[in-house]
Amino acid sequence: MLEIFGLTDTLSRHLQKKDQNILEVASLVKVTMKTLKALRNNAFPSILEKVFSFCQKHKIKIVEISECYVTPRNRRTKITNQHHFEVDIFHTILDMQIQEFGNRLSEVSTDLLEYMSALSHCNSFSMFDKSKLVKLSELYKTDFTDLEMVYLDGQLETYYHFLIDDEGFANLKGIADLSRLMVETRKHRSFPLVYRLLKLTLVLPVATATTERCFSVMKLLKTELRNKIGDDFMNDALIYSVEKEALVDVRIERVMEHFQKMGKRRCRL
Repeated sequence: MLEIFGLTDTLSRHLQKKDQNILEVASLVKVTMKTLKALRNNAFPSILEKVFSFCQKHKIKIVEISECYVTPRNRRTKITNQHHFEVDIFHTILDMQIQEFGNRLSEVSTDLLEYMSALSHCNSFSMFDKSKLVKLSELYKTDFTDLEMVYLDGQLETYYHFLIDDEGFANLKGIADLSRLMVETRKHRSFPLVYRLLKLTLVLPVATATTERCFSVMKLLKTELRNKIGDDFMNDALIYSVEKEALVDVRIERVMEHFQKMGKRRCRL
């Protein structure tokens, strides 16, 4: 489990960030899935050696790997210890992990990340792909009318040739910087539909990460002792737990003073 969580930790932490880099997320998803499959196919012998080494160091009895497996109730089975530990445990755990990745990061989700990466300006817009960006806009049917979809195709072509020769867009770090510079140079008015795609791309990671955080925190807040908690109080508690960075500079004394001024109290806090 330590080997598995070590491989998935980087992606897990990155998906929880609000300022996600779309390109990095897309590459991390593919690399993590590929690494887990390689671990499943090739890593059992090396992990078995580590287990044997650990057992020898701590004087733990090592079972013969080629013998028949004996259950905890001392029932002898027809399968070997090798098959039990490799197939029934090692492969099963990794298959569950890979399946969970498939459910959480489905083909639609990975395609969405790939479409978003086509907006990247890196290496002189080398990843720019008009067909992917058109498919991205088709996923947001309520944000683009049929007429705007017709205009978007030509606007993307003009956008690409207009910015590829602009040196001001050569050394940007991410899609967020691209969006910011487009506003500063008033390019967002010249290419409003492209800028709308940029905004949707930037908003999606924030919305998903914040939603996941809220549901995770809600499980901790909505306990048996708080089964009758009101909506206002729960919203305030969620904000305090999710947006911790925004409340770092809030002093306890100021909160107490504000609470004291809200109404008369029997004693001063």
